[in-house]
Parts: sequence; structure tokens; C-alpha cells
Amino acid sequence: MDMIFHQIATDRGCQSYLIGCKETCTALVVDPEISQIERYIALAAKEGLRIHYLLDTHTHADHFSASQTIAGQLGIPVVMHRNSSAPFVDMRVDDGEILIVGHLRLRFMHTPGHTVDSMCVLLPDRVLTGDTLLIGGTGRTDLPTGSPDQLYDSLFNGLMRLSPDLKVFPGHDYKKLGHTTLAREIAENPRLQPKSRSEFVQLMDTLNLNMPQHLTEALRTNLSGGKTVDQLIAEANRKVSFMSMDEVQRRIQSDNPDILLLDVRERETYDKAHLPGAMVIPRGQLELRVNQDLPDPTQRIVVYCELGKISTLAAATLREMGFGRTVALDGGFKAWKEAGYPVEEKSEN
Repeated sequence: MDMIFHQIATDRGCQSYLIGCKETCTALVVDPEISQIERYIALAAKEGLRIHYLLDTHTHADHFSASQTIAGQLGIPVVMHRNSSAPFVDMRVDDGEILIVGHLRLRFMHTPGHTVDSMCVLLPDRVLTGDTLLIGGTGRTDLPTGSPDQLYDSLFNGLMRLSPDLKVFPGHDYKKLGHTTLAREIAENPRLQPKSRSEFVQLMDTLNLNMPQHLTEALRTNLSGGKTVDQLIAEANRKVSFMSMDEVQRRIQSDNPDILLLDVRERETYDKAHLPGAMVIPRGQLELRVNQDLPDPTQRIVVYCELGKISTLAAATLREMGFGRTVALDGGFKAWKEAGYPVEEKSEN
């Protein structure tokens, strides 16, 4: 039996895995991350694999799972431990159960501690440890549903009793080593050296780690299946076209500009400085004011904001409302001004 195994890393050290059965061309992705979706699909296609499952080893608090998005695209199930509260999970599994992928058998080991739904995935020569065991460290226990007492049992009475020859592939690799072995971690990992439960719990309780950068948004989206801000912007990006700053400037200077410049920043910001001839409808008022302020749905509208993100969302909204010739400025007011293009500023009278 030939196993296809790919480890995919992000710039922030998150690790995900494409695992496939070469003979049957079936595969799964473990801990898929939102920025790597096209890579998983392209890599599976390159290997002649069809992805059948998406598996999250736990509820992630520091990055955004791509499981629900890929599942929607491919029509395949999301697999998580039964303790996961995420409503979009299709298959809930428990300790000792096996997922069959072609001729591969993946056994689940419930390892709570980092989160209550944490689990490891066992293959004949390796174990995917999620955030339970890392290279030279372990998952933290100070986030929602974390427990140093449970993590002690998962490590000392669980993982450390497996074959020491097993390769360890973690959910994060901050040292950029790729993988380690269980024997090496038992011998060298400082968090596996305490001799008693109380020593381990005290160690974990006094780590004083910084909170993950995207904690609130990650938990919101990974627990509810909601969308991230970047996802909303990316979706809007696919619905609109853009106009370059050079092209806008050329049209402003022409006798027949044939465009309406729409500033969606707040009125106070607009009053300080804006593109020449632009009108303003703050983004929060857009849907309620279009009938009054934009009576011609055939008008060619160029929307802009400060940084070019809110304007993309606004342009997509206008297109959905029937303003089919709406485009977004490629860039924002900040970039426009820094590039030396003209602006209209409030006079100091």
C-alpha cells in the first residue's frame, strides 16, 4: 500500500496535511487553512487524488479553518471529534474509531487539554498531533475549553505510551523542522520533563503566553461556520472589476469623464480631503440612500475608501442592487494621495 503524504505550511507556521491512497486515488486534508485552499486542490489534482474528507484535529483559535469552505465547494464531509460544538461538522468521531480512506486506516486518539475536542491521528509509522504535542513544546491550555490536567493525561498516559519510533507531525511548526519523533520529544521536550501531574499543571499555568492575534475572529468563525473579514472581501473581489488610479486621473482631467466618483468614508473624513468632484455616501448608509442619491442605475460609478477594502465591499453591494457598471478604485484614498494625485481639501476659512 502506497501512501501519498504532503505537509503544507503557512508563513505563520500552521501545518496541514494532504494524505492520499495512491491505489484508490482517495484523500483527505487534515487541518486545512483558509489561505491554502487552492494549493490543496491543485496538489490533489497533481497527484491524481480526489479529496473525500476534511478533518480538523481541534477547534483552532489562532487561524481560520478552510474545512467548511472546501466542503461546500466539493460536497464532502467535515470530520471532527464529537466534543466539537461547530454546527457544520458532518461526521463526529471518538477515541479508538477509524476513518477509512481508500486502503488507509486512520485511527483517532482523543487528546483533550489544548481544547476539549482535540484529537491525534494515528497512521502506521506516524502520528499527527494537532496542537496536543508540538516540536519542543505542547499546545497551550489557557484558551477556551483548555485544561492542563487533561493535557497531562493526554500526553503522559496517552501519546507517550505509543511506540517511540513514531514520527510526529504537529499542527504548528515554529522551529521549521517539519517533523520529529516521539522518542526525541520524550527525551528533549521541556514540557514533557515534569515528573508529576502537579508539576506539569504548575508549568502550564505559569507560561504567561500572549493571546493569538486573531483569537476572537478565529473562534467565532471556526465555532459557528461564519465568514472572516478577509473571506468577505475576497468574495466581493470576485464580483467586481477595478479601475486604476491612472485611469481615474485621466478621466477626471478629460472633458467627458463619464464616471461618478463615490467616496464611502465617513462624512467628516471626506470633508477634510477627497478625490476631485467626488460625492460621499458613508458605507453604513449606502443601502438606505442609493434610491435618493444614485437615481441612475446605468451610471458608471467608481467607489473608493481609505485603503481599498471597504470600497470593494461597497462596489459588490451596489452591483447586487442593480448598479451593474460599478467598479472599485484599485487602491484607496491613502494610496492616491501618496502617489501625488490631486485632491480637494477643505478650505481653512
